[in-house]
Amino acid sequence: MGNAVAGAPMMRAMVLRHPRQKLELVELPRPVPGRGQVLIRVLACGVCRTDLHVLDGELAKPKLPLIPGHEIVGTVAALGEAVSGEAGGRFRIGSRVGVPWLGWTCGSCAWCRSGRENLCPDARFTGYDIDGGYAEYTVADQRYCFPVPAEYDDLHAAPLLCAGLIGFRTLRMAGSARRLGIFGFGAAAHILAQVARHQGRSIFAFTRPGDIAAQDFARRLGATWAGGSDTPPPEPLDAALIFAPAGELVPAALRAVGPGGCVVCGGIHMSDIPRFPYRLLWQERSVRSVANLTRQDAEQFLALAPRVPVATTVEAFPLADANEALARLRSGRLTGAAVLLPE
Repeated sequence: MGNAVAGAPMMRAMVLRHPRQKLELVELPRPVPGRGQVLIRVLACGVCRTDLHVLDGELAKPKLPLIPGHEIVGTVAALGEAVSGEAGGRFRIGSRVGVPWLGWTCGSCAWCRSGRENLCPDARFTGYDIDGGYAEYTVADQRYCFPVPAEYDDLHAAPLLCAGLIGFRTLRMAGSARRLGIFGFGAAAHILAQVARHQGRSIFAFTRPGDIAAQDFARRLGATWAGGSDTPPPEPLDAALIFAPAGELVPAALRAVGPGGCVVCGGIHMSDIPRFPYRLLWQERSVRSVANLTRQDAEQFLALAPRVPVATTVEAFPLADANEALARLRSGRLTGAAVLLPE
């Protein structure tokens, strides 16, 4: 798997052999960084709902076998060809870095040349096209690695690399909306709620009906109101952000926003959106999606997070317990984010 050589030191990794099967704990040769890559000793890797979509076959074309994981925090252990470790280079041996979902782009297509590399048709993604961080070591394109703010330890930094970044991009799509609905109060929502409050916005949190614990969590993070997704908010919203992969939430969110409001779908996968009457969309309401992230998103958010300051709520799991962490995420039995620790 990846770039490895005979006789290389071994590492532990959680591997997906086939969709809809559990991950296997195996020993593999430690990968070797190629041109433009760095070898990273993984210190923490967040568990993301996108990982579930990969495991469940809802994202249908992963490399197999695959090491999942795209919220990686680690230290640079080796430099590949054309990666300078000298003064002025991006990273040196021992530099602490974060690796997100977007792992490689061509740099030459119309989208890359116009600052929209997240839409590159040849993009490759960490933990999907490229082996990820459910392992003791991984390799990554140094262009898509980012310094991790010193204010965060490894455990609490990991969720910033996807839940934080995708949440931040989703929030930006809402423009200047002051009354902000958040549907699905999990890892991404608990981070962006703090950013939105820092910006002076009012948060209205929508959870699974009856999920009192998640509603209480939202209130502790400053939500003005929290209730079930089957309950209308006390006043019309300017925008609604959807993180739960449930298509039926789109009409619910359209009902919740006022004229001119927007609904932003922040996930990479969603069940089919049911038919709804045009009157829900009328009066210049809009629906849009978010795709991936850009390096600019990462640089801006990782600079902003410690200024807010964003505090991530996490639950740690040993690497070997990745299947348990994924099961807890699937069932909604997590508050905040799950993070795997190799040691």
